[in-house]
Amino acid sequence: MGRLSGALRCVKYLLLTFNLIFLLAGSAVTGIGLWLRFGGDLRDAILEDEDEDFRSSFFMGLYVLIGAGALMMLIGFFGCCGAARESQCLLGAFFACLLVIFAAEVTAGAVAFLGKAETVKNLKSTYKEAYKAYQENGAKNSTLSGLHKMAKCCGTEDPDSIKILKPLCSEKQQEYKNCYVEIEKTLNYYFHIVGILGIATAGITIFGMMFSMVLCCAIRNSRDML
Repeated sequence: MGRLSGALRCVKYLLLTFNLIFLLAGSAVTGIGLWLRFGGDLRDAILEDEDEDFRSSFFMGLYVLIGAGALMMLIGFFGCCGAARESQCLLGAFFACLLVIFAAEVTAGAVAFLGKAETVKNLKSTYKEAYKAYQENGAKNSTLSGLHKMAKCCGTEDPDSIKILKPLCSEKQQEYKNCYVEIEKTLNYYFHIVGILGIATAGITIFGMMFSMVLCCAIRNSRDML
């Protein structure tokens, strides 16, 4: 250990810095996944959806997100060890793991992009059916209340609907807002956050693969020269 010098030593410390960032990114991914799964208004709204297959698919995606974040944290830790010890074996394994994560991120991103429209469609349909049921029997409806809370809205495309829905809207939601529009805006916001985090993580992953491969080759060359 400690045989690297000059620019390659700089690469070593850059890789150590990268792994620290990777650990933090993994923590952020895990935290957001846990928040979306076990807390927040979106989770309550999804649970009200009557489509069991849709609920299962949505939560399965969140479990994958949480697992990926935890794996990123673990890989970041081993990457730090590999860079600090200048171990070709650890750095090679680190590169392979990053490659797998990058491929998974691209796949998950494509699935999320394609699934966004389906999520919006399902929640709008759930709201429409719940509103219709409320009009017919006037019974307390947790689905409508949950969606009003999540999207901070009250009413449908008909401005007069707020008079019907007023008992299910909080004081902060008494102003008319079309829930079909607000539900789509809210979901776009959530997906936007996840998308930014995914793009940032993918960029970090590419740099990590570059740094680990350069450092691994440099370590091998320095040992060949001994």
